[in-house]
Amino acid sequence: MRSWSAYYEKNRRMLQMIFYLSWPAVLEQALQTLVTYIDTAMVGRLGAQASAAVGLTSTMTWLVNAPLFAMGVGVLSCIAESIGEGSREKARAYGVQSLYFSLILGVALGVITLGISPFLPEWLGAEPQLRKEASTYFAIVCAPMIFRAFSIILGAVMRGAGDTRSPMTANILMNLVNLVLNFLLIYESRYGQIGDWRFWIPGAGLGVAGAAIGTAVSYCVGGCFMIAVYWKNPKVSPKGGRLAFQKPLAAKCLRIGGPVAMERVSACLGQVVFTSLVTSLGTLALATHSIAITAEQAFYIPGYGMQAAASTLAGNALGKRDTKEFRQVTKNIAGIAVLLMTVTGLLLFLFPGFMMSIFTEDPQVIAGGITVLKIVAVSEPMFAAVIIFEGVFNGIGDTKAPFFISLFSMWGVRIIGTCICIHVLGGGLQAVWVCMVADNVTRCILLGRRFVVRSWERKFA
Repeated sequence: MRSWSAYYEKNRRMLQMIFYLSWPAVLEQALQTLVTYIDTAMVGRLGAQASAAVGLTSTMTWLVNAPLFAMGVGVLSCIAESIGEGSREKARAYGVQSLYFSLILGVALGVITLGISPFLPEWLGAEPQLRKEASTYFAIVCAPMIFRAFSIILGAVMRGAGDTRSPMTANILMNLVNLVLNFLLIYESRYGQIGDWRFWIPGAGLGVAGAAIGTAVSYCVGGCFMIAVYWKNPKVSPKGGRLAFQKPLAAKCLRIGGPVAMERVSACLGQVVFTSLVTSLGTLALATHSIAITAEQAFYIPGYGMQAAASTLAGNALGKRDTKEFRQVTKNIAGIAVLLMTVTGLLLFLFPGFMMSIFTEDPQVIAGGITVLKIVAVSEPMFAAVIIFEGVFNGIGDTKAPFFISLFSMWGVRIIGTCICIHVLGGGLQAVWVCMVADNVTRCILLGRRFVVRSWERKFA
């Protein structure tokens, strides 16, 4: 009886901690998705060409973010493990390394992206009329790369320290700035009307470039905010100490983050190739694909929101060298995420037309989006499991095997499958999205198998 009571109490405390860490991240994901929806809808009102120009470079933006998110995983895992061990000084030292990573990656990626921006749309196979707008959009959003680096990497530092509210607040500020600037910069000056009240709304009429400027300024706001929050946090702030670069600590972050970087770069390059294959189907298919991808984002908010809690709690379990706690954390969070994304997947399946109509008035784009969203809706529960497995493995620094799993599923299933469907079987956008679902299912099976056979236990030795 006593053992059951102790188990119940421990499980209750764990569920409370999961909720405490998850709700700000879930809210952050929800707000970010909401603003992405509004952003996409604003651009979508300019026409299918504007939507295609923005959507064309979105996969390259994911690629650029890959090293930043990877280093975020590295420092999150190390800080969470240090706090699990009870070593605050080591956690602070890892936080200092994150500053160096932010500076180096921010400068390097900024130079590279600005250098390739004039050529990128042509490399991706865009039609000539899309190239100028797509190039301008990509250059502007990548200009403040150093601020984006601080926002992403220091956000991971705070999550590793158990503070998921500060990244949420930063995200709210960024989204509000982006939303207001989009409203003022995208459209020409015009008159609005609420009931009988008619009023003048100023506007710069910059179109796609205006949307890019709003995003770029929001990155600057987010980066500055995260620097201030990091400096004040008592668990990781280096205030009063030395900002020393420590090669052994940086090397450990790199060992964990390196495979994550390779996984994300591989996946993002796959997305670039994937998008170029979709581009070969024409501007209408590309616009439909881009808007449907955006529409789907709301339905995996629970999974990505809970991933931060999964990584932090898994890292804490590693610091305690407690495999039972790690297994229980994984089962609890995965179970909740799968349940929630089963519900959201059902909603996506039932109301795909409504979701597409938020972003575009083009009947052809809406019709195509309805079909592909129904296809992807059936895989949402499995995608939830993938998200949580990735989170817990990242949290304990077990990143090599997930990299190879991702490499195989992206290139061996999604890319090769899409090539066959388009160029051999003559399939369209629906066949492409079937290949996307097959990729998610494959990753779910392989990552789930890795968890069940306990290949990760060597990390606890």
